Amino acid sequence: MANWKMTRTDKPSGAEIPARVSDLLRLPGGPVDLNAIATGATPGFIGSGKADGKAAMRHLAPRLADLQEQLYAEGCAEGDTAGRRSLLLVLQGMDTAGKGGTVKHVMGLMNPMGVQYHAFKKPTIEEREHHFLWRVKRRLPPPGIVGVFDRSHYEDVVVVRVHDLVPADRWSCRYGVINRFEEKLGASSAIVKCFLHISKEQQQKRLLTRLDDPTKHWKYDPADIAERAYWDDYQQAYSDALRKCNTEAAPWYVVPADRKWYRNWAITRILTERLEEMALGWPTPRGWNPDEQRARLAAGQ
Repeated sequence: MANWKMTRTDKPSGAEIPARVSDLLRLPGGPVDLNAIATGATPGFIGSGKADGKAAMRHLAPRLADLQEQLYAEGCAEGDTAGRRSLLLVLQGMDTAGKGGTVKHVMGLMNPMGVQYHAFKKPTIEEREHHFLWRVKRRLPPPGIVGVFDRSHYEDVVVVRVHDLVPADRWSCRYGVINRFEEKLGASSAIVKCFLHISKEQQQKRLLTRLDDPTKHWKYDPADIAERAYWDDYQQAYSDALRKCNTEAAPWYVVPADRKWYRNWAITRILTERLEEMALGWPTPRGWNPDEQRARLAAGQ
């Protein structure tokens, strides 16, 4: 079981020193038993619930936005000051776990000019004619951009396994391919992989909510009920993917997702902490001097 100790965190007042949520939610090495990891836990957060969670999000938003702008500015710089770094957020989880909600509430805190989002659906005919990573590589974020994958290359070791879409000897070789791909990607980009961990009971509640609300019918897919029959198979497939692809270059974070407010807050914290680790800063001017330019403007030029 993951060693998730409840610690102090940032309150809206900012009076307490925050614990690193990325450390609390990072998946330890060794066997993975998702059934042993609580889906309703709130590691690192102390408060009275949803209201405090939303207040903490507002408290974090300016810092996340500032860091993202620094990354974007680095990518826009020219010459020797140009940065080649980016950040890729990978979101995986069962249906209704909140991948779309994360994009809305967390990525919505950032400047959309610096965000690139892509949802991976069922592979097209063209995509199936290529290596399974072909479509993924085409969507990687360029320098300065925070990229978001709503599902990802992990579908090719989860869905294909559960539904026996390719032979076992084929998908079982992909773990190593994924690790090598992510290690190479990590040389120039930060990778944040979040598994949104939801319970089967909570998924049922969210599906019923969609049925009860006509404004949410567009989000409902009858196939989701059929997929629930494979719940245990998905849990095992995800457990193996998390264990086999949990590397130093690209570790997994298991985010309890039964509480939407906690899920959003935790991922916001993880992204903030990861961007802080990149030691970002504002690019210095190249080929011109601010004081000289200020003097030109003052002279009426």
